[in-house]
Amino acid sequence: MTVTANIHEAKTTLSKLIARALAGEEVVIAKAGKPLVTLTPVVAKPVVDRASIFGKYRGKMILSDDWEESPFDADMHRKWYGEDPPEQANAAEDGKPFEPE
Repeated sequence: MTVTANIHEAKTTLSKLIARALAGEEVVIAKAGKPLVTLTPVVAKPVVDRASIFGKYRGKMILSDDWEESPFDADMHRKWYGEDPPEQANAAEDGKPFEPE
């Protein structure tokens, strides 16, 4: 059911009109009998439980036995764990590291 109220009536009965809109009725506010606006309830966005997202796919993903292996692992291991350390930049011209006075 549609409820139509003029601006003057809407000012005096706003809380009742809001209650009717929240109850599901269509509330129209008019000026001189011409509809201007409608009152509609605000729908809240659903709250996402972020903790449940992490376990959402537990037991649904199947990985092959070699999913961790890649051709870059040995090279990255050498770079990350110091088997091939990067060259250290020296601040002094004679090749010795800079030591503050």
